[in-house]
Amino acid sequence: MSRPRQPLRILIADDHAILRAGLRALLNPYPHYQVVGEAETARQTLEQVQKLQPDILLLDLNLPDVHGLEILGQIRHLSPKTRILVLTMYTDPAYLQQALKAGAVGYIPKHAADTELLTALQAVVRGEVYIHSSMTRGLLENLLPQQPDAESSQDAWEQLSPREQEVLRLVAMGYTSGEIARRLHLSPKTVDTYRSRGMEKLGLRTRAALVRFALRKGLLRLEE
Repeated sequence: MSRPRQPLRILIADDHAILRAGLRALLNPYPHYQVVGEAETARQTLEQVQKLQPDILLLDLNLPDVHGLEILGQIRHLSPKTRILVLTMYTDPAYLQQALKAGAVGYIPKHAADTELLTALQAVVRGEVYIHSSMTRGLLENLLPQQPDAESSQDAWEQLSPREQEVLRLVAMGYTSGEIARRLHLSPKTVDTYRSRGMEKLGLRTRAALVRFALRKGLLRLEE
């Protein structure tokens, strides 16, 4: 007689307790999935990954202490067998591209979690990479050769002041003006000034354009 299959052990890393509870409730009816732990910061995530060695990590990118993209390499080092499924509010394909490059095996926008998480988990278990359908086209477009104007923006980055660079990097990581102000001990108005001035110098008009530029230039210091 064959032994019963062990449930897949899942760690949830997200800074919102309500979302973590919702994911637990979504998975609880399925005995082949077992939530073995939770984390709300990048530091806790690394500690729990090392301690629990989960089969699957549901990882939010917008963690309060360190951006999720920056710890993907460390997670893979601490637990090589853990499969990382990104569950995030970021829908810009540049984030998706970098997450996959760093070793994630799935990427789901949070707004689709209630309908797509189980499908994504099944795909990951089969050894497949899961990308939500709404992001496939954007990923393909983002893989096209970089345009000349983006190259000029790359050169312009070196002309920014250190403070402008610091603010724009945090903006690209998803922090609000208020959060950046608290981190850098500035007023939100001053942060907005650095942001608008830096964006103008780079010739970038939208936050999405800044995100793509930041990821291409490696401003998130992605762990390899």
